[in-house]
Amino acid sequence: MIDKFETGQILEGKVTGIQPYGAFVALDDDTQGLVHISEITYGYVKDINDHLAIDDTVNVKILNVDEENNKVSLSIRATQEPPKNRTNNRKNHAPKQQDNANSGFNTLKDKLDDWIKQSEEREGTFRK
Repeated sequence: MIDKFETGQILEGKVTGIQPYGAFVALDDDTQGLVHISEITYGYVKDINDHLAIDDTVNVKILNVDEENNKVSLSIRATQEPPKNRTNNRKNHAPKQQDNANSGFNTLKDKLDDWIKQSEEREGTFRK
């Protein structure tokens, strides 16, 4: 009966089991799929029990149907709107550079002006 499900479908299912690695969701009387812990919701999930309980009704998106092994991979997160404060801009995830005299990285910061000056002198565009 797994062949009636297709990747990309969004269905309603019922949580039938919870494990540390994910939650099992019944799609019908004969078919269950697994929602991996990373697909529960946006952000970090330490304990699935903080987000789901057995017999909860959830919307899931089918990520993959493995007919050969009779497995269905599901996502709850894919049916949700991403949080507005999250962006995919990797620049926002870069660590902030400290402007601290004791940070241990001031040598490069101090040398930068010298390097720029030397480069400009070589190019004949020396700034005064």
